[in-house]
Amino acid sequence: MRKKIIDPAHAVDQSDWLDLEALAEVEITSEDAAHPIEAALIPGQVGGWRAATPGEQTIRLSFAVPQALKRVRVEFIELAVARSQEYLLRASEDAGVTFRDIVRQQWNFSPQGGSHEAEEHEVNLAGVTVLELVITPDRDGGGAHASLDKLRLR
Repeated sequence: MRKKIIDPAHAVDQSDWLDLEALAEVEITSEDAAHPIEAALIPGQVGGWRAATPGEQTIRLSFAVPQALKRVRVEFIELAVARSQEYLLRASEDAGVTFRDIVRQQWNFSPQGGSHEAEEHEVNLAGVTVLELVITPDRDGGGAHASLDKLRLR
């Protein structure tokens, strides 16, 4: 038997996530220069992405070569503002002409306790050419800015 002690922060194998930097073109509706989208999409980056403007935001990944997706992981962190967020994850197999909703999820952030949301969705998608993540940062219509700590695809 071989044994290896691993750092708990690296217990999840990061090597089998798709290399989005090489495989995808990303489009975003807004971006805070201090929190670029690369910080949420590329492993090893820190700080995540943050929108420059409040309100609903879209992150669109376009693939030149259609992708088969089995798992989508999203992570959100909100340490300052209590708010009710919703996100919609949807996919297209025809370059964005039509979309199929994968999941719509709501989460209540509270700096006193519920400040981190991590969801891993099992999917069975073949031939994905566009994947969109639509974030409504405050369902009550407040002036919150959308943010995304991590987005990983497998």
